[in-house]
Amino acid sequence: MPHAESLITTVAAGLGLALILGSIASRLKLPALVGYLLAGIAIGPHTPGFVADTSIASQLAEIGVMLLMFGVGLHFSLKDLLAVRKIALPGAVAQIAAATVLALGVAMWWGWSLGGALVFGLCLSVASTVVLLKALENRGLLDTMNGRIAVGWLVVEDLAMVLVLVLLPPLGAWLGNAETAPTPGTSLWRTLLGTLAQVAAFIALMLIVGRRVFPWVLWQVARTGSRELFTLCVIAAAVSIAYVSSSLFGVSFALGAFFAGMVMRESEFSHRAAEESLPLRDAFAVLFFVSVGMLFDPRVLVEQPLQVLAVVGIIMVGKSLAAAALVLAFGYPLNTALTVSASLAQIGEFSFILAGLGAALGMLPVEGQSLILAGALISIALNPLVFAGIEPIQRWVLEHSELARKLHSRDDPLAELPMTTDRKYLSKQVVLVGYGRVGRRIASALDAHGIPYVVAEQNRELVEKLREAGIPAVSGNATDPAVLIQAHIADASLLVIATPETVEVRQMIETARTLNPGIETLVRSHNDEEAALLQKELVGRVFVGETELGDSMARHTLERLAARNRAP
Repeated sequence: MPHAESLITTVAAGLGLALILGSIASRLKLPALVGYLLAGIAIGPHTPGFVADTSIASQLAEIGVMLLMFGVGLHFSLKDLLAVRKIALPGAVAQIAAATVLALGVAMWWGWSLGGALVFGLCLSVASTVVLLKALENRGLLDTMNGRIAVGWLVVEDLAMVLVLVLLPPLGAWLGNAETAPTPGTSLWRTLLGTLAQVAAFIALMLIVGRRVFPWVLWQVARTGSRELFTLCVIAAAVSIAYVSSSLFGVSFALGAFFAGMVMRESEFSHRAAEESLPLRDAFAVLFFVSVGMLFDPRVLVEQPLQVLAVVGIIMVGKSLAAAALVLAFGYPLNTALTVSASLAQIGEFSFILAGLGAALGMLPVEGQSLILAGALISIALNPLVFAGIEPIQRWVLEHSELARKLHSRDDPLAELPMTTDRKYLSKQVVLVGYGRVGRRIASALDAHGIPYVVAEQNRELVEKLREAGIPAVSGNATDPAVLIQAHIADASLLVIATPETVEVRQMIETARTLNPGIETLVRSHNDEEAALLQKELVGRVFVGETELGDSMARHTLERLAARNRAP
């Protein structure tokens, strides 16, 4: 009974206080995650008053880690990652390396061991996916090109940290962990190869067997019509696979749960699985963040203010500047660089998981955990201000920096049509903004009728593919007059906006009508309220819906072109 009471009081105090402080944080326009961490601090052993059972909290946190990683795997999209792979993959790897080296150097200067400094650097190099997705969603950036690049970047970071979680235990013995020092004659490479062989066997089993068995099991349970059994099946799969993978293959709970989510994604019920398991995943995720907060010692803010300032500087300045420089080096505009750098200017769940593993292995000192938590709290709290500062920072930089203006207006081979472009694409053509699902349907209809068009698209990789296929395309945001000028909007017959970024539609149309006062416009919208507002502002014909949206816009495009050709 004492154990039962301890469990109940820990859960009750953790969830109750998290609710109160999370609500206060939300009212202050801060991420609710800040409130959850503060709740953990309040019931932790380093603050006066009630102290929750840390051992029980840590076990609840393990379940929270499993369900968090299960959710990451359930939403992992290889297709979305491949769409931005040319910038997200090398950019994320280079940024992780830069931030890790920077933090490692600082920690070594403080006198830490190589192993502790390496774990510390890796913790500061990876941002929180939870915080990022919420920030992008609140600002309507999630479906934009900038948002997709930021999310793809974070996916690469998450995958890199999954690999780190696998390799850190065998590496710990050679990185200053005296408790698990290697036995005489033990080879580092043999240990690493053995670990990688176990992980490879687990991954192969999951990809070959798991991706067939678990979707089938989910289908059989769904046939019962019981919602409770379906939810139970999803949660049981996540926790069981994580446990079995750890017991039989020696991999972490986090990796096992991640692959459980990945194989579950193969099922046609993946969206339902994500939706119905969300409340339980959220509840245990809250307990995870509360348990992390319990490890934080607030005295570090008073006793080591310079170290805390250094940690925050690495997270919000060093890492962000490295990311911005990398994005600009890949030829993307300043706005994309600022959006990605703002997205990375915080740390979160993977940092906590990695810090916990480093502490358990005896590599990361206790003060390291407190510094990481202090950096997380401050950076997450300030992240909304960083996003709000993107536009004013961009204006200020362009006004005061000659280099920034040169980068902003530099020659980009993808930002203008080639000199060899056929003249039929330069007059009376359709300018198609966006080449996603809807844009491709419209383009197919235009191709079928031999109607010339020029695509304006922010995804540089997609523009390269279009040009290789012989389709005229320019890279950039159509709100920029230069992009529409390069698409020869002044002589175009029709402007079709098929992007999900409806917040930018007005500016696109205003620019187009300035350059071509008589141009007709067709616009994609997401709901009736938004469509009514756009039509009231005389933006042109607005289409609403998802399933047949592309076909409807394509038919109307052909009808309007035919009417214009018949007109005297």
